[in-house]
Parts: sequence; C-alpha cells; structure tokens
Amino acid sequence: ERQEEKLKNNNRDLSMVRMKSMFAIGFCFTALMGMFNSIFDGRVVAKLPFIPLSYIQGLSHRNLLGEDYTDCSFIFLYILCTMSIRQNIQKMLGLAPSRAATKQAGGFLGPPPQAGKFS
Repeated sequence: ERQEEKLKNNNRDLSMVRMKSMFAIGFCFTALMGMFNSIFDGRVVAKLPFIPLSYIQGLSHRNLLGEDYTDCSFIFLYILCTMSIRQNIQKMLGLAPSRAATKQAGGFLGPPPQAGKFS
C-alpha cells in the first residue's frame, strides 16, 4: 500500500510538470505567432506545390492579394510547422509519453480493446 501511495504521488508530480511545460510551450508558440503574424501579414511566405482543398484555402491564402491559391500565408505555414515541431520539442524535453505507455493506452488510432467472450 505504501508503494501505491508513492506511485500516486509520483504520477501526480509528473502530471503537474507536464501540464506546466505544455502551458509554457503553448504560451511561447502563441507569443511567437502574434509577433510573426504582424511582421508577415499580407506577404507570401511560401509557394505550395498544390492547390489546397476549398475549406483550407481561407487559411492558406489568408490576407493575401490575388487569386493564386498556391501562395501560402504565414499563418498556414506556422500552423503546419507548429503541429510538426511540438511533438519533437516534447520528446527533447522528455515530456512526451513513452512508446510503451502509448501502446498500452491504445488511443484513437490504437487497436480496440479485447472484448470478453460470452460463449
């Protein structure tokens, strides 16, 4: 029972550290987005090799003049980079869940839990 209490305390402490780091990373990314958005507002920052889907064009072509939908706005590129970089930063800081924990938890894309047999 004493070990279970230690485990609960350690899990609680780990959850607090993860929560604080997620808030810090979120705050940094939000501050950077505000700063860069004011710098690159209305400027083409990239040229996409494809025309985005119609419901994404509003974001990928945001505040840009013209009708060339292969032009990419800052906000679209920032969102793509943030989605790919956030995981790597969490892994570098040691805050991402381990592969074993992810595999045990299952999750949205994981295998469904085994159901009991009723026969």
